[in-house]
Amino acid sequence: MDTNEEQAPLSKTRRKQQMVELQSLGEDLVELSSERIKKIDIPEDLRSAVSEARRMTRHDEAKRRQMQYIGKIMRNVEVEPIRAALALARGESASDTARLHRLERLRTELLTDETVLQVIATDYPSVDLQHLRSLRRAALKEHEQNKAPRSYRAIYQLLKDLEQEKHQGIGHSENDE
Repeated sequence: MDTNEEQAPLSKTRRKQQMVELQSLGEDLVELSSERIKKIDIPEDLRSAVSEARRMTRHDEAKRRQMQYIGKIMRNVEVEPIRAALALARGESASDTARLHRLERLRTELLTDETVLQVIATDYPSVDLQHLRSLRRAALKEHEQNKAPRSYRAIYQLLKDLEQEKHQGIGHSENDE
């Protein structure tokens, strides 16, 4: 029964669904940055069609036709490596965004509750608690006096640096700088 299904021509509806899927995949390619597109192994005609679509700023009939053209080119391309590359690109940016949001929440919690310092000390053993405490006091004072949030930003940068150290495994030495 499987061989009959493979030999039977695709229905018009299924062919149209496949074309829409390919066009959608092409739209995802167009939305990527130039650097990420360069890293994906795609045929030159598809690369130039994607590049042309990226130059089109208005969402008009010409762009719609260009996206259909990209979908047409993709019918003759192995799409699984493209799907994998797009998933990887989205996964990296999603995890980076989640990490940054987590650091922002940690900073907010620190400003509202000083006991969060102990959580930070546990998560990041290389942290200079005295420096972080003084940044916290300065940030609260800046906020109170409606001044520029220098210390507020410095806390975030410090947390970000600590997070990078933790993931790179460098956070063991206090004389890194």
